[in-house]
Amino acid sequence: MNTRIIGVISGKGGVGKTTLVANLGAVLAEEFKKNVVVLDCNFTTSHLGLYLGLYDTPVTLNTVLQGKANLEDAVYKHKSGMSVIPAGLSVNDLKGVDLIDLEKVVKKLVKKADFVFLDAAAGLGREAIVTMKACDEALFVTIPQAPSAVDIMRCHKLVQKYNRTPLGVVVNMVHNKGHEFSSIEIETLTDLPVVGKIPFDTNIHRALSERKVLLYYRPNSKTVESYRKIASWLCGIEYKEKHILERIANWLRYR
Repeated sequence: MNTRIIGVISGKGGVGKTTLVANLGAVLAEEFKKNVVVLDCNFTTSHLGLYLGLYDTPVTLNTVLQGKANLEDAVYKHKSGMSVIPAGLSVNDLKGVDLIDLEKVVKKLVKKADFVFLDAAAGLGREAIVTMKACDEALFVTIPQAPSAVDIMRCHKLVQKYNRTPLGVVVNMVHNKGHEFSSIEIETLTDLPVVGKIPFDTNIHRALSERKVLLYYRPNSKTVESYRKIASWLCGIEYKEKHILERIANWLRYR
């Protein structure tokens, strides 16, 4: 099994990086039948488990890095079929965590999954850098605004410094307004291709309140279609928009 270890990286918080990891992972597992593992590598402000309805996780990635548990004990199954390795939610969970060991832990997943997504901490701090070193490829997330795009440029340079492969940029929370940066402007600034655009969608927050990924809340929404397009691109297959009968079948399937 060829395992792709992809760090999902952003320069700023609040751009929807964790939302992308949760939803893209679910789509790849549920609809593309891929073996997917998602890890929360944002140790100081961990949210990935919460996005996926995991509130009671006695063993976490923190526990593994503390040397108190095996990696297998920190894996929780999501209804989509993807595996989730959450980080601890308590400040006390940070004690004794050796971030240097993250790369060794991640490498244990090689040949055990098709895709391993590392949800990195935002910015260029120690947590983010450790995640960059632990991944093989990097997928960047920005919103269509200048400050966020400029930060991607900085992150891209670091990824190149560590000889990791940059995949491209996902532009999130797109309103299609004139004041927003266009794909061409983002590509020019970051020297990276735009590989996906995700519309702004208040249903993301509604789905979160119900502890669901958007696939199970609004399976036929344009936002979920954008996740499907990115998933197709990652799998190297041509994306085909669903026929009306398939959309009806989706609605019935995910009710």
